[in-house]
Amino acid sequence: MDILRAGTRPSGKGPPDWFTGTVRIDPLFNPFDAGRVQGAQVTFEPGARTAWHTHPLGQTLIVVSGLGRVQREAGPVEEIRAGDVVWFAPGEKHWHGASAQIAMTHIALQEVKDGKVVDWLEHISDADYRA
Repeated sequence: MDILRAGTRPSGKGPPDWFTGTVRIDPLFNPFDAGRVQGAQVTFEPGARTAWHTHPLGQTLIVVSGLGRVQREAGPVEEIRAGDVVWFAPGEKHWHGASAQIAMTHIALQEVKDGKVVDWLEHISDADYRA
């Protein structure tokens, strides 16, 4: 039996091609394998967010702490809080991140299809983020 303890996997900085602002990614399980599910805890500092993106098999977010924002393409910007669970359907264009003043941490779960979990798209402008 393998027991992975909190803090035993190295944290990573969210790459600027995928994120705006300061983002930390802590792999929870299966970070680089071609298995079916991957999970990570992602912490967004205030104002930090993802670029628009999609997931071939969808994505579930479990908000752990703080105050965040999410938006689906052509939808309103919505607030998310600790305890919220958000589901994005396969191929649904969306973004997520922290509020402007409060950091947010979520657990992100996504399945692998053909070796891929995400397709990254364009960044969100500051004006669209604040909408």
